[in-house]
Amino acid sequence: MSSLFEIAFAPPPKGSRRSAESVYAQLRAAILDGRLVSGSKLPGERQSAVFFGVSRNTVARVYAKLAIEGFVLSRQGSGTYVAPKQSRPRRERFPAQQTPDPRLNALWCRPDLAQTLNFWHDNRRTSAPGAAAFLDFRPALVDPRLFPFDIFRRISAKQLRRMELKPPAFKSPQGNQGHYPLRAAIATHIGISRAVVCEPEDVLVTAGAQQAFDILARVLVTPGVTTVAIEDPGYPPMRAAFLAAGAKVVPVPVDAEGLVVDALPTSVQIICVCPSHQFPLGVSMSAQRRTALLSFARKHGAVIVEDDYDGEFRYDGTPLQALRSTATADSVFYVGTFSKCMLPALRLGFVVAPQWAMPTLTTAKNCLDWHCPTLTQMAVARYIADGYLARHVRKLRDIYRERRNLINEILRSDFSGELAPIPSHYGMHVAAFSTLTRHLERVTARLLESNVHLHSFERYFLGAPTSEGLVFGYGAVDLKDIEQGLKALRRAL
Repeated sequence: MSSLFEIAFAPPPKGSRRSAESVYAQLRAAILDGRLVSGSKLPGERQSAVFFGVSRNTVARVYAKLAIEGFVLSRQGSGTYVAPKQSRPRRERFPAQQTPDPRLNALWCRPDLAQTLNFWHDNRRTSAPGAAAFLDFRPALVDPRLFPFDIFRRISAKQLRRMELKPPAFKSPQGNQGHYPLRAAIATHIGISRAVVCEPEDVLVTAGAQQAFDILARVLVTPGVTTVAIEDPGYPPMRAAFLAAGAKVVPVPVDAEGLVVDALPTSVQIICVCPSHQFPLGVSMSAQRRTALLSFARKHGAVIVEDDYDGEFRYDGTPLQALRSTATADSVFYVGTFSKCMLPALRLGFVVAPQWAMPTLTTAKNCLDWHCPTLTQMAVARYIADGYLARHVRKLRDIYRERRNLINEILRSDFSGELAPIPSHYGMHVAAFSTLTRHLERVTARLLESNVHLHSFERYFLGAPTSEGLVFGYGAVDLKDIEQGLKALRRAL
């Protein structure tokens, strides 16, 4: 297969005795300065006149010289390629500026904003010889091995064939809320699983929950004016979206019943909550607290952003309805995602929004990327409509329940008096308070030396931490990994 070769070359003058040196020098320079990267295919010798303006024999000599010097490799029957790992001149590095460059938007240069978006990143990574296998207890991670790729592959191929036979008509980006069958499937799914009453017209399809938060922040926040209440501890990337929009972000404490409504400032205009399975503590908002929150929002004219990132995974207790209902449809924005119940790689989420906000939300979405990939939307719509999502969620519930029970059992038996699991009926992680004064960030740093990734509460607080504990995600660790990882924690403590 021939490759695109768009490197500009100055052909040597006709009859020049230095044509080989000219082509050699230009090719070598293109490899060294990075225009021709490792693995790039060079034009075939038979095409030498077209690309280099010289004879085939001349190019053969040039390639041979470059090969001797280690710049290119010849593959029999395939062609000549730029060799890997060539030494390149280092680009000049400038010292990091202490203050942001004035050409940049100062909001995006705030250290707290960068920190909230990097909360999954661990400061130290080790790969020491003999280190244990990589074990990941970070929350909100998904094990792709559990996903039915064969089924989704067949569905995707069928939808691709439909696009081939009947290409979708071009529509103006204005008004594109997402693929209608997917919005209809979402409305049906969350109606059954989360008691959210809505129509397809109430749903906006987004590129994951993070884009949903970003869009909501764009349309609801007036920079420097709007006050946004967030749970503390809470989900840092949600916080980042509102910080980047210029909101005045106010941390509000969380207790055993969820967000402390009495701590909300009366000036707040947006309240962000995870009522079903609070992130990261895992508590569910009590019925009394839910009533108080909705009453507060109604009284002060505030809107609620409800993050229901893993609400499908209920293990015991009675089902909890979402805050979004027929009675609250005018003030609650319900955000969901397919990253936890399917795959993060799909990059699909959604917002169920009040009717008064949908036109503006759609305009903001269109400004960002017009719409999410049509083929992926079509495949997910069919996957839901054919019952595969419900089947997959039931399977994950059984697997996650077993992992959750094992973590709780080991914490109660082997860590009694040190870690107290927080009661939780939903989700993909278990949190535990530390009952002793510990420097848990030092503990998690020590665990990294054994390739065990575990988070403490500290990285989830906006203000000064008011409690200490650990968060055990079980979406990406199986039973034997859980036992091995908790043994490593025992040693680290």
